[in-house]
Amino acid sequence: MLTRYIIFLFTLCIPSMGQAFYQWQDDDTAVELRGLIRGFGVAINNPNDSVLYAKDKLITGGGFGRLMLDIQYKSSLSFELHALQSIVDDQLRTGGSRFSSPLDVERSDAMHWRFADQHADLLIDRFNMQYVTDKLTIKLGRQPINLATTFYFTPNDFFAPYAAQIFYRSYKPGVDAARLDWQWSELSQLSLMTVVDYKLDVETSTGWSNSPDWSETSYLARISTLFNIFEFAGLAGKVNGDDIIGMDFQGELFDWLGVRGEGHMRFPDEVVQSRDVKFSLGFEHRFENTLTLRLEQFYQGAWGSDNNDYNAAILTENTTFYLARNYTAFGVNYEITSLLFGDAVWLFNNDDSSSLLALYASYSLSDESELALGLNLAVGERPINGIISSEFGGYPASLNVEYRLFF
Repeated sequence: MLTRYIIFLFTLCIPSMGQAFYQWQDDDTAVELRGLIRGFGVAINNPNDSVLYAKDKLITGGGFGRLMLDIQYKSSLSFELHALQSIVDDQLRTGGSRFSSPLDVERSDAMHWRFADQHADLLIDRFNMQYVTDKLTIKLGRQPINLATTFYFTPNDFFAPYAAQIFYRSYKPGVDAARLDWQWSELSQLSLMTVVDYKLDVETSTGWSNSPDWSETSYLARISTLFNIFEFAGLAGKVNGDDIIGMDFQGELFDWLGVRGEGHMRFPDEVVQSRDVKFSLGFEHRFENTLTLRLEQFYQGAWGSDNNDYNAAILTENTTFYLARNYTAFGVNYEITSLLFGDAVWLFNNDDSSSLLALYASYSLSDESELALGLNLAVGERPINGIISSEFGGYPASLNVEYRLFF
């Protein structure tokens, strides 16, 4: 098995000149067809706990292929389609964990097909149409919805957010949505969003049905404006049936220090649940030599403060990345050479003193290909007989290598 993945990666690592599959343009219409292939291998060392993990050590891999079609008609109408083909070993879906959620991004299962003995998936990741005028943009269909202002902890990014230790973020997954952006002045904008919710269905490939759950569908309004050198925004609406009030801001102090913040208060529609406040505050600075430093602090009030709360959370439908209340992230990235880029983040759980160090490097092999290497190291008290003693102490150590070819 390992030999097969090594040969697969070696074959991909032979650079070649890349170009779009197809490009065509006339006075009114432009069509472009592009692609991306990703092949990867990963080694995982799980904590030695047979209750939480079915396997202590895993060496596996897989591949992804993305086909991207963009059509532009005149200057106002555009169409986007992304088809994603994946070949992933069963073990990689859960990383050997007995409690990892098999749920995919919450979107209709109608555009997802699993085959090849459950090892291959074909899905439509984006499928939308956009209409643009001088002040108005309307986008309908499967599309990425990004509401993040901070980088590592993004409490206001409700739909398919990234974990802090994820460095490759070129293609945010799409959700089934409608969005309207109205620029009502030169520096101000109103955004209205509807994101369709779906019912759980364990019989489908993704864990979601193809029938909308309108009672849990999200409706959000965000208004933003610029004051001097700071952008401020307010957010209100419903997310999965819960009322949401939030805000975000970003700007620069003293022409040197970048400041970002975002957060919200959630009012659950179920009486048994308590209100939740989540907020992230970040500072960053980029030096002239390309070195960038980031520091972020994150708080979520309704989550656990000790390991008893952690163990209760993993047995429920907890879909958040973090189990505790208080976190700190310190990140650094640097362009080592014109071809080699390094990135790192250290995550610290302030409630149980566990931490996670994620290291990442990417090297440009050619104009159309790159090689990436990632290493995750967890520090903290290890679980014993299924009982989590510290959050990051229950994480595995992992090493992964990935090759990307753009064409």
